[in-house]
Amino acid sequence: MSAIPEPVPVDRLPFALPPVHATAEEERVHRKQRLAGALRLFGRFGYEEGVSGHITARDPEYPDAFWVNPFGAPFEEVTASDLILVNGEGQVLRGGRHVNQAAFTVHAQVHRARPDAVAVAHTHSLHGRALAALGELLDPITQEACAFYQDHALYDAYTGVTVDAEEARRIAVALGAFKAIVLRNHGVLTVGTSVDAAAWWFITVERCAQVQLAARAAGKPVLIDHREAVATREQLGGDLVAWINYQPLWRRISRAEPELLS
Repeated sequence: MSAIPEPVPVDRLPFALPPVHATAEEERVHRKQRLAGALRLFGRFGYEEGVSGHITARDPEYPDAFWVNPFGAPFEEVTASDLILVNGEGQVLRGGRHVNQAAFTVHAQVHRARPDAVAVAHTHSLHGRALAALGELLDPITQEACAFYQDHALYDAYTGVTVDAEEARRIAVALGAFKAIVLRNHGVLTVGTSVDAAAWWFITVERCAQVQLAARAAGKPVLIDHREAVATREQLGGDLVAWINYQPLWRRISRAEPELLS
């Protein structure tokens, strides 16, 4: 009988971590490519609703300027070069397309209130809107939902299409230091220290909302107790974990549609 092979030394097992960039320009290219990829994934997942929905990424050199998808551009067709750069007042600095002012107003205020937030994601996804229509938070009923336990908020008001900066500020205040917020009768919004993290949190909220609605329709969901929910959040609720979880999706979209990088 052959001997069991020796374990491979850990230092010979590659493990991807978020890249560190030497220049602001390198980081800008990286963020724009990740933003285009996230938009395409959101399009694939059916999160697009007409011209509603944005993902924004803070520029690494100009902290009050943000890359965003242009108004009316289909998510699944966006490339890195299609993205427009907009200042905190919603004025286009680079690019030849308009920005959706109503949607960007909220993003701008969230970015200003959260200097740690590199990216903000908000679209009118199906299950996120259904959860928002109930005016509820995610319950700790699955491992994935525990990542948001006591780390997401409810904005318990609806005032129509948000074009007022003061209303957007109130949303930013309600979000606080959390990574996600449910906007009652509207949808969900997530933030992250990278585009990858913000996108992963949005995808996860959407899926958790779907599970919660399905479980409630089938019966009475069993809650994970407070202690275990907190422990699970501490293990799974960080942006590095979100970044790692997002990488298979990034590899899938960037390899299948490499033109998004241009």
